[in-house]
Amino acid sequence: MKIYLDTCSLQRPLDSKTQIRIILEAEAILGIINLCEVGEIELLSSEVLLYEVNRNPKPIRREFALEVLSKASKFLKLNNSIEQRARNFGEIGIKALDALHLASAEEAEADYFCTCDDQFLKKAKTISDLRLKIVSPIELIEVLEDGS
Repeated sequence: MKIYLDTCSLQRPLDSKTQIRIILEAEAILGIINLCEVGEIELLSSEVLLYEVNRNPKPIRREFALEVLSKASKFLKLNNSIEQRARNFGEIGIKALDALHLASAEEAEADYFCTCDDQFLKKAKTISDLRLKIVSPIELIEVLEDGS
């Protein structure tokens, strides 16, 4: 199973644990990272992820995300196909970086794209020809637990 974690999900374990949802999502992401480390699932990375992670002004957050991404089995460079698909996503109101992440994940043949961004999640779930499943960290853990 191939998983693409967007930047907000990569960063979730470092977020302030002031809400139960954040605590649960943080634990879910840490569990997913552990499954990647032991080879049970494949983590995917992209040029878009590295770009966004490297823009983070907080060294601890940047280093954590880079460490996680170093475990990726596949790295996607930006190409014309990804850019065109991202433009299509942009036409339905998905923000540019989110669209590039989603297009990169599709190009990498991810099975699941994981995000903590509710607005993005809701919009992306309406894309009828999406070639992967978009899920929250909790939904992804449920899928992994079910063995689906």
